[in-house]
Amino acid sequence: MIRGVGPIIYKETIHALRDKRSLFLMILWPGAQLILFGFAVDFDVKNIPTVVYNLDGRREARDLIDSFGNSGYFDIVGNAYSDKDMNSWIVRGEAKVAIKIPPDYTDKLVLGKSAKVQILIDGSDSTVAMQALNVSNAIALRKSLAIVSDVLDQTEGEAPVEARPRVKFNPDMKTANFMVPGLVAIIMQLVTMFFTAFAVVKEKENGTLEQLMVTPVSRLGLMAGKIIPYAVIGSIETFMVLCIMYYVFGVSIAGSLVLLGVFSLIFLFTALGTGLLISTVAENQMQAIQISVVFVMPSVMLSGFVFPLESMPLPIWAVGQLVPATYFIRILRGIILRGAGIQDIWCNGLCLAVMGLAVLAISTARFHKTLG
Repeated sequence: MIRGVGPIIYKETIHALRDKRSLFLMILWPGAQLILFGFAVDFDVKNIPTVVYNLDGRREARDLIDSFGNSGYFDIVGNAYSDKDMNSWIVRGEAKVAIKIPPDYTDKLVLGKSAKVQILIDGSDSTVAMQALNVSNAIALRKSLAIVSDVLDQTEGEAPVEARPRVKFNPDMKTANFMVPGLVAIIMQLVTMFFTAFAVVKEKENGTLEQLMVTPVSRLGLMAGKIIPYAVIGSIETFMVLCIMYYVFGVSIAGSLVLLGVFSLIFLFTALGTGLLISTVAENQMQAIQISVVFVMPSVMLSGFVFPLESMPLPIWAVGQLVPATYFIRILRGIILRGAGIQDIWCNGLCLAVMGLAVLAISTARFHKTLG
């Protein structure tokens, strides 16, 4: 019933051993992913970028700032010098929390009155926002307990230090407002990458690559010709998913639609170029699928889509900076939720453009327009 199975096993084993790329992906990559994402997955949000607007400047105010910084949950990344500047830090995505200490903070503590501290929280990342909200209230409570014995009688039961948190851009902290823009980036990266991942591979398997090799088309022309049709399709799909985001999930776009469209095109160019690079590496469609899957988990786990990058170890954070979706998610959440302008997110668009040009250059170099 299983006669002849031995030779087949031998044949398939030899075939698997000869296919070095597939063998690597099957044996080593799962362990590498477990190590990589095991460090990345952390629901305990820490090192939240925080900016301080200190109008008091005295020792008591500095002690409060130290309490936030020493908690491990807040990373003081800079100082703001006005309410507008404080808001700009959050809109640019450079800070997720802003602490404003009033000029009479020390005076009120000395007089035994309740000192109120304003805390602005970026609600476009609901996971971080919830953690920042809870921890800031806890820090204010601990600070109050530390001095309550001296001022309790004078404050008539009020807490000496009272945090006044206010969540901006997503005050209800709806999950859809946080997740859906990120999903748009993840879905579009994966779909468009698969578009071109099979472009050159199909030419190899269908035997038409040789015909292309004897045409006067340049390598760069061939790469551009492979990308442009799928870029048009990707643009239509991006428009479609943004409409679904707005009409089905009720996520409004606070910023410029034109700016969103421009950055979306840059992102599509980068994602399609990545797929084209995969197609120049893979020898067949199975390898193209396996290599494409390698990009799936980093796009989901290391892009800031679910887990904040600030909480990840530095080497894992660095890997996340190589994922195109990382920058597009920042752009989407910036424009859609925070109403960010080009002055706030241009650096993310520049990173995407550089990555797109790099993968196109590498793809062009790898494609040898010769029979070898």
